[in-house]
Amino acid sequence: MSADLPPLRDVIARHDLGAKKALGQHFLLDLNLTRKIARAAEIGSGDVVLEIGPGPGGLTRALLDAGAHVVAVERDARCLAALQELGAAYPGALAVIEGDALTFDERAIAGAEPMKIVANLPYNISTELLIKWLRANCREPALWRRMALMFQKEVADRILAAPGSKTYGRLSVIAQAASRPTRAFDLPARAFTPPPKVDSSVVVFAPAAEPVRDIAAIERVTQAAFSQRRKMLRVSLKALWGAQTERRLAEAGVRATDRAENVSVAQYLALAR
Repeated sequence: MSADLPPLRDVIARHDLGAKKALGQHFLLDLNLTRKIARAAEIGSGDVVLEIGPGPGGLTRALLDAGAHVVAVERDARCLAALQELGAAYPGALAVIEGDALTFDERAIAGAEPMKIVANLPYNISTELLIKWLRANCREPALWRRMALMFQKEVADRILAAPGSKTYGRLSVIAQAASRPTRAFDLPARAFTPPPKVDSSVVVFAPAAEPVRDIAAIERVTQAAFSQRRKMLRVSLKALWGAQTERRLAEAGVRATDRAENVSVAQYLALAR
C-alpha cells in the first residue's frame, strides 16, 4: 500500500462523509475485505477498472494496491476531495469522475481491451446497473471481461437461482443467459458502516460462453412469462405470439403446461431466438 495513507475512519471524519441513506451508502472500511474483493476480481497490474460509488475510497485503495488503473464514478460531491487525495498517493492511477452511474457512458473510458468492473454497489440501483452492464456486453466489442459486484444477499440469491426455486425469476434468467455468475463470498451486515439491515454477497461475473446478441428478446420473453408466473406458459406468452404460442413453445422444446419458474435458461434462450 502507498505509504502514509490515513485510516479510512479518519478520512470520513475529516471530510464529514457520514453515509447518506438516500444514496444507498454503506461503507466497507475493513481493508482485508476490500482486498478480498480485488482478489475475486483477479485484479492485476495494468488492469483498467471501473468502480462505481467509491465513497471514501476503501475498495479503491485495494484496487490501486493491486496495480489497477481505476476510473471511479462518484455521485456524492462530498467524497471527491477525499478521492483526489487518494489519487495523489497513486500518481496517474486514479481518475475520479463526478456523475451518475445510471447515465454514465462506460464506452467513453473503454480501451482496446475489455475492462473490469468492481463495486460495492448502492443497493437501491444495483439491479438496474447490472442489467445495464449485461446489455452492454451483448454488443460488440465487449465492454468488460470480469465483474465483481456487491449486492444484498437476497439479490445475489435471485441472480444465482436455479429453475424450480422460489427465487428463480427474470433476473436469474437474464444474468445467467448473458454471463456466468458465481458467488465469491458473503458478508455480514456488521462489516459495513453503517450496517445495513441485511447481509451482502459478492458475485463475480464472467462473459457468457456463447455471447448473447439479442438480450432484448430475452427480456421480452421473461417479462411476459414471469409477469404471470403462476399461469401456464401457453397463457402467459399469448401476449407475444397469440395463436402461435403453443407451436413456438414446442419448437423451443418447452411444454405448453410449464410455468415460468420451471423453464431453464437454455429454454428461455431458445424461446428468445
